[in-house]
Amino acid sequence: MKKVVKFGGSSLASARQFKKVGDIIRADKTRRYVVPSAPGKRNDKDEKVTDMLYQCYDAAAEGRSYKKILEKIKNRYLEIIDGLDLNLNLDHEFVNIEENFLKKAGRDYAASRGEYLNGMVMAAYLGYEFVDAAEVIFFDENGNFEAEATNKELGERLEHIERAVIPGFYGSKHDGTIKTFSRGGSDVTGSLIAKAIHADMYENWTDVSGFLVADPRIIDKPEVIETITYRELRELAYMGASVLHEEAIFPVRKEGIPINIRNTNKPEEKGTLIVESTCRKPRYTITGIAGKRGFCSLNVEKAMMNTEVGFGRKVLEVFEKYGISFEHIPSGIDTMTVFVHQSEFEEYEQSVIAGIHRAVEPDFVELEADLALIAVVGRGMKATRGTAGRIFSALAHAHVNVKMIDQGSSELNIIIGVKDADFEVAIKAIYDIFIATEV
Repeated sequence: MKKVVKFGGSSLASARQFKKVGDIIRADKTRRYVVPSAPGKRNDKDEKVTDMLYQCYDAAAEGRSYKKILEKIKNRYLEIIDGLDLNLNLDHEFVNIEENFLKKAGRDYAASRGEYLNGMVMAAYLGYEFVDAAEVIFFDENGNFEAEATNKELGERLEHIERAVIPGFYGSKHDGTIKTFSRGGSDVTGSLIAKAIHADMYENWTDVSGFLVADPRIIDKPEVIETITYRELRELAYMGASVLHEEAIFPVRKEGIPINIRNTNKPEEKGTLIVESTCRKPRYTITGIAGKRGFCSLNVEKAMMNTEVGFGRKVLEVFEKYGISFEHIPSGIDTMTVFVHQSEFEEYEQSVIAGIHRAVEPDFVELEADLALIAVVGRGMKATRGTAGRIFSALAHAHVNVKMIDQGSSELNIIIGVKDADFEVAIKAIYDIFIATEV
């Protein structure tokens, strides 16, 4: 039995948090491979180590004073080391970091040092072997991730190591240059390791007890999702629900390895289990609700448009010409509506309208701004009658006007467009009808 465990920045922000992590790892002997993030915030007014590293590097590279920021970073690690009573000295590492900052080794290098140093502290604390991610995770000269080479090297390297700490977030190019994943990329590192060693479970420990049914900034104390499929998770993550880095799903999904989202501060709670498929009946009809704001719609109307071959392609080619991607395209017999991000569209709106007139000669083109999209996702919806009816009944009761409806053929999700001003009211109404009334 092998588990990969990844701990986020808030889980490793202080010596006190490190001790919690140590207790969690030691409580289960199958937790053999540990992926740490850089120390996060200890409180709301605190700074993340990664942010301080960026500041320090920028100052050093631009010839400005950087010593005070570097000292603050040193003190963060010293505080953790002293709090854990470790016999560990990072002075030599900080000398190297300072030299490389002055040599302008790059912002990716700077950002990666938070995980690198925390990995060394974690390895010393647990008595595990330290494996530098730069030696096992690879990118090509253009910065594209090399999946096959990474999987091979990770598998071969860890095959003979019983217990190891591998820092998250970064790897290296062929010339040794450090390259990072996007922010939150430690999740991806954990996923890659789980795939390479054929882990039985990938545990991702953070400061929340799993995925929540809805945004806690909108719904007070929303329910935790007990089990969610990768497909459901992709739908919710795309629409803004974030606990796990979106790209962390793919490596483990291919191997059928489940992910368990857990809370470092409440290890007794089971969290959320993310799986390929399950016969477990969902607790509620829907699994989750998520949404995004800041959309606008362009409605193209033309009599008998459905008989014109290539009509939709011609309209979308206009958007493509200006580098604008679309979100949804609901259509009728004589109408076609394209939902796009308003911030991307505003600069080119008149050019797009003119382009559509030239391309398809519509009868009428209309714009509507300040819209939001809400996704109601759940594998339970397929087997439940009247789900859409309940959604629209709840929205009507809350005096929310529905601007768009789009349901995928998988019956896994229903996308609803509403006015931006109605966004939170709509989410509360849907949550109440499906969750609050079923608790």
